[in-house]
Amino acid sequence: MLPTVLDIYEAKRRLAPHLQPTPLLPSHWLSSIADGNVFLKLESLNLTSSFKIRGALNAALRLMEGSDPGASPQLVTASAGNHGRSLALAAERLGLACVVFTPASAPEAKKNAIRRHGAVLHGECEDYDLAEKQAKEYAEAEGGVYISPYNHPDVIAGAGTIGLEIVEAMPVFDVIVIPLGGGGLASGMGLAIKAAAPRVTIVGVEVEASSPFTLSLEAGRITEITPRQSLADGLTGNLEAGTITFPLVQQVVDYVVTVSEEDLARAMKGLATEERLIVEGAGVAATAAIMAGKASAPGQRVVAMVTGGNVDLPKWLFTIS
Repeated sequence: MLPTVLDIYEAKRRLAPHLQPTPLLPSHWLSSIADGNVFLKLESLNLTSSFKIRGALNAALRLMEGSDPGASPQLVTASAGNHGRSLALAAERLGLACVVFTPASAPEAKKNAIRRHGAVLHGECEDYDLAEKQAKEYAEAEGGVYISPYNHPDVIAGAGTIGLEIVEAMPVFDVIVIPLGGGGLASGMGLAIKAAAPRVTIVGVEVEASSPFTLSLEAGRITEITPRQSLADGLTGNLEAGTITFPLVQQVVDYVVTVSEEDLARAMKGLATEERLIVEGAGVAATAAIMAGKASAPGQRVVAMVTGGNVDLPKWLFTIS
């Protein structure tokens, strides 16, 4: 079932006791590059250092609302790291068991955080696609509840609360630039923003190393790709067959661009040196697209999503050096 704008408002109500709005701040540095007015939505400063906490916590809270009193469902997921960490924290707060499958290449910072929140980690999968397959098989075999990092209406609705926050804080803007992995963030935010400000242009950003939406949108159907490794580990992997994010992205995203590994590295360095922000590769995709001149026009008011800050410090230092 596709989520609605009403679901996003319900998610906002559900999350309000647990999460604070994240900052929306002007970037004079990025504004000068874009020859416009660029604002950064800093989800990297959210709980778990990622926007993923919104969807994971909303899904867990919604699940408990519909469960029998005293029930303790086991939460299961696949993740490049941030969703797994967020679901582990949600489970910890609600007293639930949680099992997370990640690729072996997932940053140790993310894996360690998943363990700290008490989740069982299966962190040696060959890639994200295999992690997703194994997580679903485990949930079915063990009676767990599989909560996708993107293909889940409550996860999408939770992500959509960011769109509500932006529109409330800045009712008039022209463009929003959103990293595009599985499409949950762009789907939820797009639903919220298009309902309140339909003339806003929504730009999705994929990485050249993994761009399933670019090919799938061109083909009009979900198309399998062969993902390569990327600084933006959170944006790599194939789309789940039949994912509800595909029709939603078709509906709300105006166009999709891709950025290179060099673009990502330049954006990570720029946010570090100019804004004093530690941001992971996936988290800088929107900034990279703006720096590359792919996501805005001169004179526009632009919002760039900064989605996560969970990166291994040695890798971050090497990238920005």
